[in-house]
Amino acid sequence: MRLDDALVGTLRDWDVRYVFGVSGANIEHVHDAIHRLGGDRLRSVMARREDGAAFMADGRARVHRTLGVCCATSGGGMVNLLAGLAESYAESVPVLALIGQPPLHLEGRGAFQDSSGIGRTVDAVGLLRATTKRVAKIEDPADFWPELHAAAVAALTGRPGPVALLLPRDVFERAVGPRPEDFPAELSALLAPAEAAPHTVRPLFDALRSAERPALLIGHGVRRAGASDVVAEFARRAGVPVVATMAARGEFPNDDPLFLGVAGVVGHPSAHRYLKESDLVVAVGTGLGVMTRGPLGPLDPARLAVVNIDPGEVERATAPGLVVARDAGAVFRTLLGLLDAEPFTAAPPDGYELLRYRPRLAPDAGGEPTPRTARDTLRQSEAIRALEPYLPRDGHIVLDAGNCASAAIHLAHVPEGASSTIALGMGGMGYSIAAAIGAQLGSAPGTRSVVLCGDGAFLMNGFEVHTAVAERLPVLYVVFNNNMHGMCVTRQQTFFDSRLEAVRYPPLDVATVAYGLGGPDRLWVGTAGTLDELHIRLADYHDAHAHLPGVLELRLPVEEVPPFAAFLPEDEPTYAVGRRTDSRVLTG
Repeated sequence: MRLDDALVGTLRDWDVRYVFGVSGANIEHVHDAIHRLGGDRLRSVMARREDGAAFMADGRARVHRTLGVCCATSGGGMVNLLAGLAESYAESVPVLALIGQPPLHLEGRGAFQDSSGIGRTVDAVGLLRATTKRVAKIEDPADFWPELHAAAVAALTGRPGPVALLLPRDVFERAVGPRPEDFPAELSALLAPAEAAPHTVRPLFDALRSAERPALLIGHGVRRAGASDVVAEFARRAGVPVVATMAARGEFPNDDPLFLGVAGVVGHPSAHRYLKESDLVVAVGTGLGVMTRGPLGPLDPARLAVVNIDPGEVERATAPGLVVARDAGAVFRTLLGLLDAEPFTAAPPDGYELLRYRPRLAPDAGGEPTPRTARDTLRQSEAIRALEPYLPRDGHIVLDAGNCASAAIHLAHVPEGASSTIALGMGGMGYSIAAAIGAQLGSAPGTRSVVLCGDGAFLMNGFEVHTAVAERLPVLYVVFNNNMHGMCVTRQQTFFDSRLEAVRYPPLDVATVAYGLGGPDRLWVGTAGTLDELHIRLADYHDAHAHLPGVLELRLPVEEVPPFAAFLPEDEPTYAVGRRTDSRVLTG
């Protein structure tokens, strides 16, 4: 069997389903093998740029808890993958990157896009080693099967992460022999069952049982471990309140009386206060990075317990008094067993009110006026309130970097059954536009996705909307257009005496650009500059066009201060919201 056929046949049988990428001379053997062997079980998804392909693989892996696969040719194609692989590395997302290379016999001899590291050429292995858990270059066909196995194991086990296989063009056609008899036939065979013996969990159980005011702080590692349901069951049975990090808003029902809101730099001040006053905070599946722990202040080790398969990051950032270095799902299954034998119920959070910061206008950024029409009055906060009822139940919400994501996390609930994804590892603009494609693909019929991003993200990766058009995916891209990088403007206003530099640009007509990405039978496009216009556009899309991709531009003539802790004084005005969302949540 040739290497290209062996590789693609294995990915097909592993049911990864999609390979996201851009073809080129040194990766075309993979695409040809997919064409010949993929059938209805494995197919290519052509991204418009390689960073988009890596973001798609990341989004698919996060939402569907599988191995995301992306590919690229050598040279610039390989380098373009790095932003996505770096995000996956920082956020522990299992991705396999397949990267073509020039033929071995031309390395160091003037090969086009040579990255052998010989002479003045780029060292591909060294470059990728910085952004992956493991990188291997297949030079000897005899190494193929063990290296593919080792790559998959590295990506999926321990703390997951991306891996890369470098594949020289001339090696694709060499024989690698049949698949070894003991080679895993499916991805699940690579994973050992996660277990947590009672004695390893007993100290945590006893601490929870004796605490007067415990709380769970859950991160997106809960999703990664497939532990959302078991964590929720324990919280409800034991009556322990739950706070989510910004990346884990969808991992506990937002309308549950035990849900206290979000912690982090754009979190809820009431949730921060509750955690500060708790005598035991159990951080589950979160590294407690600055984006999460910043508003919480110093964390008393005596009041902090951690559940994390790899607690090194937490231990470098804090000094937890109790650490359970096990898979979150296994730990909470064991906790439920202990709770069966020794039931307890924590004191309820009586009188708790979820507090949000009251939206207010930011200082004028000056420069060229942003309204495209004199009647544009729409504000970011009222746009989010209008959007909230239309967020997809049992669907996917993908947020980009910047002010719109900050406001959405702070001001909107996640509907029942929906995932909520944001890139906080490397935090690159444009992630959401491509990642939503990976999230939507493979979802159940009737599932929808919504992306909330800014015009800066659209300028960086907006052409991936064309990929959604090609795939006919029901993804609504909501573009908050303020003709600036709003978060950067706020920072320069706050910390640099409003000396604005490299953060504004001439007015951008997002809707007109979007019209060029697909005809009306393939892509719905709308634009709104007032609240009334927004209601009309939302109703039109959801009533008649929700089966299509859509681009909804929001024309924002004025900027609001983002609910970002670093920008707000301690006495920033707040308001209380109901314990349960009163939103109209649409299905389908």
